Amino acid sequence: MITLYDHPLSPYAQKVKISLREKGLAFETVAPGGLGAGGAQGDFVEASPRAEVPALVDGDVRIFDSTIILEYLDDAYPEPAMRPAAAADRARVRMLEEVMDTHFEAINWGLSEIRWFRRAEGEAAEALFAQARRQTAGFYAWLETQLGGRDWFNGDDFGWGDLSVVPYLNGAVGHGNPPANGSKLAQWLSRANARPSVAATTAEAAESGRASTMPNVAEMVEKGLFKREYRDHRLEWMIKSGGIEVVLKGLERGNIRFAPDFG
Repeated sequence: MITLYDHPLSPYAQKVKISLREKGLAFETVAPGGLGAGGAQGDFVEASPRAEVPALVDGDVRIFDSTIILEYLDDAYPEPAMRPAAAADRARVRMLEEVMDTHFEAINWGLSEIRWFRRAEGEAAEALFAQARRQTAGFYAWLETQLGGRDWFNGDDFGWGDLSVVPYLNGAVGHGNPPANGSKLAQWLSRANARPSVAATTAEAAESGRASTMPNVAEMVEKGLFKREYRDHRLEWMIKSGGIEVVLKGLERGNIRFAPDFG
């Protein structure tokens, strides 16, 4: 049985679960402890020295990083393949994944910092919201060109390109930034969300969001009991979008964290 260290709200973990379900592979999920406070340890950290989800355990194999996990699944369990057949198409969907994993993820993450964790309020928050809306619209225009006349980003069939985009667009919708009604991108999102693999993964995220809603979560962050990880692309987004004071305040109060050292 494959074990996946998971948090249902992580778009990186969602990508992997969609692939596992598309391939019909049985798996169990484990929610590692200590993520919020930066104190993860034990078997999880052995599988993921960066202390990040997802991490996959398949027998003696231990893999971290969602992209590497997806590559492993396609190599170890090739049917159905998630990657397109042609080299150029494989490169195209990997570029899609890279953009979504770094540039687009940072926008949704930053919005969560402001909306849920109240890192900024008033005019400062509104300025960050406006930047996020502008940036999201730009990425939507780019994604429309990448989709072109295809039904799927992957080509003729749903695959790597699609599972790499759908978690992030669903996250943007949750933040009130959906694709324009009637657009090619909105139509694609509707098709993608209708797939059982995506629907099941999205339902888990929705349930987790409802179950983890805590009225004092911003207070927990303020007290340093919950620390959000500022990966490189997230730090860049916050600074370039006008939130450098958020970073400086977080460093001062010790309620942001970075990837741990190995060993």
